[in-house]
Amino acid sequence: MRFLLRFMGFLFAAGTIVFLVGVGAVAGLIWHFSKDLPDYSQLQDYEPPVMTRVHAADGALLGEYSKERRLYLPIQAIPKSVINAFLAAEDKNFYEHGGIDFTGMARAAILYAQNYGSNRRPQGASTITQQVAKNFLLTNEVSFDRKIKEALLAMRIERTYSKDKILELYLNEIYLGLGAYGIAAASLVYFDKSVNELTLAEAAYLAALPKAPAALHPVRNRDRAIERRNYVIDRLAENGWIKPADATAARKEPLVVTSRANAAHIFAGEYFAEEVRRDIFERYGEKKLYEGGLSVRTTLDPKLQVMARKSMVTGLVNFDEAQGWRGAQHKIDISGDWGVKLAEVKSLSDISPWRMAVVLEISDQSARIGFQPGRELGGAVSKTRDTGLISLDGVRWAKAASGPTRFKTPTSVAQVLSPGDVIYVDPLLAKDGSIVEGQYRLRQVPEVSGALVAMDPWTGRVVAMVGGFSFDQSQFNRATQAYRQPGSSFKPIVYSTAMDNGYTPSTVVVDAPIEIDQGQGAGVWRPENYSTGKYYGPTTLRNALRQSLNTVTVRLAQDVGMPLIGEYAKRFGVYDELPNYLSYALGAGETTVMRMVTAYSMFANGGKRVKPTLIDRIQDRYGRTIFKHDQRECRGCDAADGWKNQPEPTLVDRREQVLDAMTAYQITSMMEGVVQGGTATVVREVGKPIAGKTGTTNDEKDAWFIGFSPDLVVGIYIGYDKPRNLGRGGTGGHLAAPVARDFLKLALADKPAVPFRVPAGIKLIRVDAKSGMRAGPGDSGRTILEAFKPGTAPPDNYSVIGVADAEGRSLTVSPDADRAIIRSGTGGLY
Repeated sequence: MRFLLRFMGFLFAAGTIVFLVGVGAVAGLIWHFSKDLPDYSQLQDYEPPVMTRVHAADGALLGEYSKERRLYLPIQAIPKSVINAFLAAEDKNFYEHGGIDFTGMARAAILYAQNYGSNRRPQGASTITQQVAKNFLLTNEVSFDRKIKEALLAMRIERTYSKDKILELYLNEIYLGLGAYGIAAASLVYFDKSVNELTLAEAAYLAALPKAPAALHPVRNRDRAIERRNYVIDRLAENGWIKPADATAARKEPLVVTSRANAAHIFAGEYFAEEVRRDIFERYGEKKLYEGGLSVRTTLDPKLQVMARKSMVTGLVNFDEAQGWRGAQHKIDISGDWGVKLAEVKSLSDISPWRMAVVLEISDQSARIGFQPGRELGGAVSKTRDTGLISLDGVRWAKAASGPTRFKTPTSVAQVLSPGDVIYVDPLLAKDGSIVEGQYRLRQVPEVSGALVAMDPWTGRVVAMVGGFSFDQSQFNRATQAYRQPGSSFKPIVYSTAMDNGYTPSTVVVDAPIEIDQGQGAGVWRPENYSTGKYYGPTTLRNALRQSLNTVTVRLAQDVGMPLIGEYAKRFGVYDELPNYLSYALGAGETTVMRMVTAYSMFANGGKRVKPTLIDRIQDRYGRTIFKHDQRECRGCDAADGWKNQPEPTLVDRREQVLDAMTAYQITSMMEGVVQGGTATVVREVGKPIAGKTGTTNDEKDAWFIGFSPDLVVGIYIGYDKPRNLGRGGTGGHLAAPVARDFLKLALADKPAVPFRVPAGIKLIRVDAKSGMRAGPGDSGRTILEAFKPGTAPPDNYSVIGVADAEGRSLTVSPDADRAIIRSGTGGLY
């Protein structure tokens, strides 16, 4: 008995020693690994990389920019059904353990022992808390050291943060494949839905992904993906979180993935979205753009944008087709599976309803075509092969651009196409505008390009912008990056400078040949009107602008002085610096469509400075506004205590007055004349008050039109990227103005015909339309109402600018004088 007691005492002592040694060893182990543990308190201030989202003015999504596609959702915004799916898949005891699931660890240890030496990756037993510790604070290294650190961190995290906070971090951090980080982004990427719209089966599939996103690809590994999804559904049912009937229905649901685009989400908005992206990058840098979670509300009006693109593309295509058919862009071998070969040809993705096709069979009256097949989510070419028909009506426009049959209308389809030709087509339209079922029209990508900008003149908000025919073809934005000569569309700057400094619309300048000695051996410059050899003698500024007379503009610039014109051009933002050469008065300097539209906005709004913007407001990830375009002060807008019969709020506009409001109205009235009876008469078809000016550069390389209604400005330029002659008739009035007409017809269709606002102080006096002289009671000729500032009036007689006697003195000419023919800039009157 004594021996037994001594033996038991020995065992107790030995056990105590072993226990103490074990405790000491564990304590030492914990101390050893705790020394180098990361600071887990950083989770409190964790800001994950979140995508920047860009929205149109109506809230529609325009674009998303990120390195990790992530939208951060607070746990309160995540549905319980989604949370349960992830708990069932990853950690069903999450709300019960203290950071470590000892049962799971034991199971993993047994499997590790069974697989030891097989080179198989050990199965983890990580709880969601441990995964948070690993994903945020550790690496993916497979080692016992990392697992120990992971466990220690998990216990500390559990003591510091609530379960909901830990789960929120996990659901927003995890990578779920296809570039999606977090449950919100994955829901959009895989199903194009918010988390609140996910079905049970969809939530279960997303919950299955954290283990191996690539191995559970919904297309490449569909069977395995469905198997893992159904496993999650079974666990949900097993845990009693869903009804057995719901589980059965969810298992039967097919795995259907709706791919979400990474590019602009509004059709025709690609150039606009890219310009916004560049703007944000320049303001805040790369990190803020791709990781800052900014919410950007832009000025884009999606409806106007579609109208702008439609009008611009129609104008470019119509001009290009008039130059003739240049032939197929590519040719492929159509033997075997033509669809696979056609799928390898790069097609433009943003020119719907155009589609790429290949000619399969040909006859005199028709051609059978096969359409380029799409690609599945995994990248494989679709097995579907769609075909259509091109009739003779679909190629009648395709006159040969060169060769012996140049500009001859084809009499058979075979004259235009041959088997293997890769082409673009779109649905053939009947005369009534309806689609002819199954038949298509031949198309060709235009060589000519151009740009369109539409702006609110009162705020500078760009409501629509087209930077070229196709963003997929060329990301060069011709609206903001292409510096081209504006030609005569610059003349309103010259004329407004003059009228802001004492001239009137009735001021008379001689239209006649002129010679300018440029000095320093540069020779003599002889500017001419577009209609060479035709001159009108003494001409009012109104009529000179209406007919776009170059010699009048040059003489006016001589009289006003180029330094003053350069100052006004800088005020308007057209040029940063304008050289003091008279040729620049005719638009010889280079500028952009955006700058010209901004300048014309100041005419439309009464001379107030306008700063163009594509962005209304930017908010950071917490909803704080960090940028706002509208800097006007709103007095009385803060009515937190409600309405108490106080006065209406007022907006205080402190913007600079760039041009006198009365001058702005005068030049607007003169440009109305350009539309009503000058170089832009095609725009009259809009049927609303429109003012504007055309522009055509030397050798007809660029065609411009900038025009505006009281509340909308639009500018268009058309030309080749490598400037070359546009051909006979390639003027602003023939090419750019029709595009403006088509756009304004659509944009103003439901708007009333509002006249331009007449500022206080302007006097409207009836004058003779030709001479600018005051109209008498019995005048039977054509008269108009002309705008005059206080202190000015129509003259009874006038001195003609550019006409002098032999001694150089200005001559006074009676209103009855015949047309003058001037030998030179300062020559006598004959």
